[in-house]
Amino acid sequence: MNLRLLSPLLLLALPACGPDAEPAGRFGLALTMERAVADEVQALQVAVVTRGSSLNCTEVQRTCLSTQARRDSLLVLKDSQGRESRALRFPVDLAALQSGGSLQLAVDVPVGRDYALVIEAITTGTTPTFLGSSCNYLREVNAGDNPPLIAAPLTLTGGGECNPSIAP
Repeated sequence: MNLRLLSPLLLLALPACGPDAEPAGRFGLALTMERAVADEVQALQVAVVTRGSSLNCTEVQRTCLSTQARRDSLLVLKDSQGRESRALRFPVDLAALQSGGSLQLAVDVPVGRDYALVIEAITTGTTPTFLGSSCNYLREVNAGDNPPLIAAPLTLTGGGECNPSIAP
């Protein structure tokens, strides 16, 4: 059974600043999650892969992205606090979400074409654990507002033995 994680989970790309900054695009994101995985999720990890059309999203969702994508194929993202990484992590308070709260994420996504957006549900701790993921093709990210993206449902997989950590 799918559980609506939030309505909507909002992923915003903020306009980049400075003379050498690349433009960024904005788009909304709604995500659903299977109840089986929802109780264990401590964080969502967001990554954007270049040459997205070359990925098989069904295969990507079977195990950690860190074991499938080369580091140089992951875009450097920036969150609203200015942290940069190839994979951004956002803590999840499931009790608040299930009682009608919402989660808003702010991420800079560079303008470009042929991306795949991967959202991984993970546990945190000494050794993070992969619980499942959502993989979505982004044909194009334009500067400014983009059409909302309804993310593929985040489902529990058997890939829990891999470490989803991706170096900044």
